[in-house]
Amino acid sequence: MGMGRTDEFRKDAVRIALTSGLTRRQVADDLGVGLSTLNNWVNAHRDTDVVSPEERELALENERLRRENRILKEARDILKNYSGPTPACAR
Repeated sequence: MGMGRTDEFRKDAVRIALTSGLTRRQVADDLGVGLSTLNNWVNAHRDTDVVSPEERELALENERLRRENRILKEARDILKNYSGPTPACAR
């Protein structure tokens, strides 16, 4: 039988899952709950005030910035490993 969790714990778990930028699996593992349990809590609290609109906006912006940062790092690595022709001015 599962361990009883307080409503405050559930709300904090939902807030973390929706705003941290971590995967739900990472959040569930970190908190010691099952992934399906965390998903159930998120679904139950999705339309409540657990996460303010400002927090949700910031989380979305953080996710966008993480994506852009990952893309830029990948492009940097590609360019760093590029061994094309040397420009005439560099000879």
